[in-house]
Amino acid sequence: MQILPPKELSPYIKHYLFLESNSCQYQKLRLFSDGNTGMVFLHNQGHLSTNQNHYLPTSFLYGQISHFQDVCLIKQTSFIVVVFQPDGLYKLLGLSAHELKDQIVPTSDAFGRPVLALQETLMLCQLLTDKVYTLNNFFYELMFQRNTPSENLLPVLLQYVIQHKGLCTVEQLVRYSGYTERHIERIFGQQVGVSPKKFASIVQLHTFLKLLRSRSSDLSLTSIAYESGYFDQSHLIKIFKKHTGITPTEYLNGTNRIAVNFMELK
Repeated sequence: MQILPPKELSPYIKHYLFLESNSCQYQKLRLFSDGNTGMVFLHNQGHLSTNQNHYLPTSFLYGQISHFQDVCLIKQTSFIVVVFQPDGLYKLLGLSAHELKDQIVPTSDAFGRPVLALQETLMLCQLLTDKVYTLNNFFYELMFQRNTPSENLLPVLLQYVIQHKGLCTVEQLVRYSGYTERHIERIFGQQVGVSPKKFASIVQLHTFLKLLRSRSSDLSLTSIAYESGYFDQSHLIKIFKKHTGITPTEYLNGTNRIAVNFMELK
């Protein structure tokens, strides 16, 4: 289930995800980039590992993902995922997004002791509304403590890329903003963790995925590829496999999707 944060928190948090794994058996899961970073809580004694010998913390942050990441789920569990805006963690904590890129770190390393109390409270909450209330209060407190001056340029550039469904170049961002290419590359690296070109590619991919999920039976994959801005179906498949490791057909028919970019491989 996806729940939006209050509007005051929307510059930092895109949404909360409450997910359930229904299988008690070992599962191989794959995560690929959606252009955002995240904060994960695992409940019900479940464990995630990058291999069978290395368990991830029960609460962790993940940065921008350059390539798809496979993890193993051991035991049935429930997930709470805080999906941040592309620059949300930078705004909240001042963390360099570039340094967090492709990293998985315990939440306590970034948020300190208060996040341990948050984790304990979430585990005690029985109702979904109580969990959302607890998360909102935690991030309200962080927002008031941080109180950083607003950065106007990056949100404008992110909005431009999203409105154009990723079909824009760095040169267009330069003309639109009046800033140099070097400056735009720097703030994307520092605050988002990927280059503007990479971010646009991710937005384009998820534009395609949105169309793919809602397509009518008579609409071909090639038609959706053109509508999403890909040259042809082969171009789409090449880019799709680069991001996810599988083809669009395998994504639809060969996975159990826990979230759009988080899935069990059959």
